[in-house]
Amino acid sequence: MKYENIVHGKFHSRPNRFIARVWVGESLETVHVKNTGRCRELLLPDAKVILEVSDNPHRKTKYDLICVYKPGLGWVNIDSQAPNKVVREWLEKQDYTLIKPEYTYGESRIDFYMERVDSRGSVQKCLMEVKGCTLEIEGIGYFPDAPTERGVKHLRELTKTVEEGFWCYAVFVVQMEGIHEVRANVATHKEFGDALEAAKAAGVKILCLGCRVTEDMLEVDAEYALI
Repeated sequence: MKYENIVHGKFHSRPNRFIARVWVGESLETVHVKNTGRCRELLLPDAKVILEVSDNPHRKTKYDLICVYKPGLGWVNIDSQAPNKVVREWLEKQDYTLIKPEYTYGESRIDFYMERVDSRGSVQKCLMEVKGCTLEIEGIGYFPDAPTERGVKHLRELTKTVEEGFWCYAVFVVQMEGIHEVRANVATHKEFGDALEAAKAAGVKILCLGCRVTEDMLEVDAEYALI
């Protein structure tokens, strides 16, 4: 996926999880943050950031904060909408005959429902939940960077559907380069780590997708071993 209209800025502050104050040239702008996670290790004073210019003239904020430069690591895409977009692009290159985003199942809305035909001619029904990873500690990616009851709920839904014959996947999209492993951030949310382990034990396949990240682009370029 590619951003069509970007500008460079310098991070100033984050009054709340939805907005930030960013220097764009000599102007201090209020911008929308496309990530409700903490991002504390990224959004530091004077950090270099990338903003996408909104194409909606009626919005209160002109810019979306989409990318942050982390010294020693490079650009980190923090756009929470980007993982689903790049996974959709990646899925379209696989052998699925049907791909449906935002699929309602049980009490949850799962990111993707897919179908494919196996070697015996049978239709495999698949469900996939996507998570974006932006937290890096000593070369390892961690998820989540803030407690996520929604994430726990989705893992439990996937765990149940395996028993009903679905092929289920939990996919972590690494929104930064050079990270080849993602772990559950149990220090922040132990319940998510427990739910992930239960999902793995039940047969949910855990996948880690590495990405090429530039100032204006995010693209899946590697599939790593299970977590």
